[in-house]
Amino acid sequence: MIEDIEQVLYTEQQIAERVSVLGKRIHTDYLGKKLLLIGTLKGAFLFMADLARAINLPMEIDFISASSYGNGTTSQGLIHIRKDLDHSPKGYHALIVEDIVDSGRTLSYLTENLRSQHVASVEVCTFLDKPSGRAVSFEPKYAGFTIPGGFVVGYGMDYAEKYRNLPFVGLLKRKIYEK
Repeated sequence: MIEDIEQVLYTEQQIAERVSVLGKRIHTDYLGKKLLLIGTLKGAFLFMADLARAINLPMEIDFISASSYGNGTTSQGLIHIRKDLDHSPKGYHALIVEDIVDSGRTLSYLTENLRSQHVASVEVCTFLDKPSGRAVSFEPKYAGFTIPGGFVVGYGMDYAEKYRNLPFVGLLKRKIYEK
C-alpha cells in the first residue's frame, strides 16, 4: 500500500498532537453540557475513537453513515443515508465527527437534519478541512488540518475501501484513482 502514496501529509505523531489539542478545546466548550458525539462512518471511525478519548467529559456516542461520493473521488451531490442514528438526539449538544469536509454537501445536510430533530446545538469537528472542494457554503467549527487539493487516504479514509488502516494521512498517487 505504501507504494501507492505520493506523499505523507501528516504522521502518526502530528495526528496525535492535533487530536489532543482538539479534545482539550472541545472539553472547554462543552463543559457542563449534554454532549452527543456523532461519528460518520466509515471514514471517521479512527479519528472518532481518538477524539473521544481526548475529551475528558461525560458523553454519549452514536454513528451515522451518509455519503455523497458513491465509489468515486468527487461528490455527486445527492446525499444517501445508509445508517441513521440509533437514538433521538433531541436536547443534546450534537457534535458531528467527520473525517474530511470537502464539498460541504453532506455536512450541510446532516446539520440541518439534526436541527430539525430539536438538538440543543449542532457543530462539526472534522479531521481534515478541504476548502478548495466546497460546492456549498460550510465551515466546520473544529478542524484538525486544512489541506489543499488531491485525494487523501489513511487514518480511516479510503479509496475503494482500501488504505483505511494506514497510521498516517497520505496523498494518493493519481495513477491509482485515475485508472
